[in-house]
Amino acid sequence: MGKGVAITGMGIISAIGINTEENFQALIHKKNGISKIELLDTAHKNEIMVGEIKLTNAQLEAPLDLPSNNNYTRTAMLGSIAAKQAISNANIFNISKYRTGLVSSTSVGGMDMTEKYFYDYLSESDSQKYITSHPAGDSTQKIAEQLGISQSLVTTISTACSSAANAIMLGARLIKAGKLDRVIVGGTDSLSKFTINGFKTLMILSDTHSAPFDENRNGLNLGEGAAYLVLESDEIVEKEHKKVLAYVKGYGNANDAFHQTASSENGDGATLAMEKALKVAGMLPSQIDYVNVHGTATGNNDLSEGRALIRVFGNTIPGFSSTKAFTGHTLAAAGAVEAVFSVLALQHNIIFPNLNFETPMKEFHLLPQTETKNKELNAVLSNSFGFGGNCSTLIFTKQP
Repeated sequence: MGKGVAITGMGIISAIGINTEENFQALIHKKNGISKIELLDTAHKNEIMVGEIKLTNAQLEAPLDLPSNNNYTRTAMLGSIAAKQAISNANIFNISKYRTGLVSSTSVGGMDMTEKYFYDYLSESDSQKYITSHPAGDSTQKIAEQLGISQSLVTTISTACSSAANAIMLGARLIKAGKLDRVIVGGTDSLSKFTINGFKTLMILSDTHSAPFDENRNGLNLGEGAAYLVLESDEIVEKEHKKVLAYVKGYGNANDAFHQTASSENGDGATLAMEKALKVAGMLPSQIDYVNVHGTATGNNDLSEGRALIRVFGNTIPGFSSTKAFTGHTLAAAGAVEAVFSVLALQHNIIFPNLNFETPMKEFHLLPQTETKNKELNAVLSNSFGFGGNCSTLIFTKQP
């Protein structure tokens, strides 16, 4: 199995920045990307706040050099931009030199365009080109084309908000099993009327800035974005003398089978996922220095995750924070966005602040980190939990 799975490149675009450095600067300076909706045409634009990337589709097309008649959705464009950044960051110039795969994730898929042209589909021939872009796998295929991955494993994961974490997990397992030498892993999702309407129906969207783990939290801010990481085997790292950003040390997935959209009140799935990740990593809870919590700022999630943290870590819970108050909840991309943030935390020995926290929850006295904190970090645990009870945990370390 080798020493471990190395992360050699990262790319990201979110509401707080169009690359890794911009995202990092926003995090350490407490600059959030939450605002009223400007680009998406929705009846709720004045009712909620979101993490919207303030670039039009035309502006996203430019760096990808797409023809005017392309059928790329916003989801595919965001994913392509972030994935190409990751490849560049990993200094990969010949994608075919090693067995390279792509595991991408999405929940919105191409519906950001198909919902736009739904009523015009039969009468407007130009809109019909987007029907083939609707499936979740279309964005993955387009990212693969942009990267030049044509004759290897290219697959899509869609397990709601744990999707990208599961993509990273699958990529790591493929490398450990010797099936591939390199895997680009991550996720992409754009804002759409469908998801806004759906979350609005669940009554869990906030009309102001979200406040994870606060007693007075009133819901989440939806967001859009994409993030990808390059995972490589020990052999490539040694042969190419690659710079390693961090290692994927542990991972775990579990399902509490509790409810279609709610987590178990006692955090059963989250507890199992964290315990599994620690077991795979061969680590004790006391060896975790920082937890990037799922922290959606909904009543159910924060209570469930808080109880799970107590079950796993007892009375010595590491410093923790949710970064979703910066970016919004980017759905299927969240696990990859926060994987990038976890690696940045390791690289810079920084715990990022949990914005908007004021009052501890009455059920327990958990206090997230509210200011940027310098601390020696060797291991970061990141949680991603999805609808249907799908819970995933990743552990990133400096050493294999």
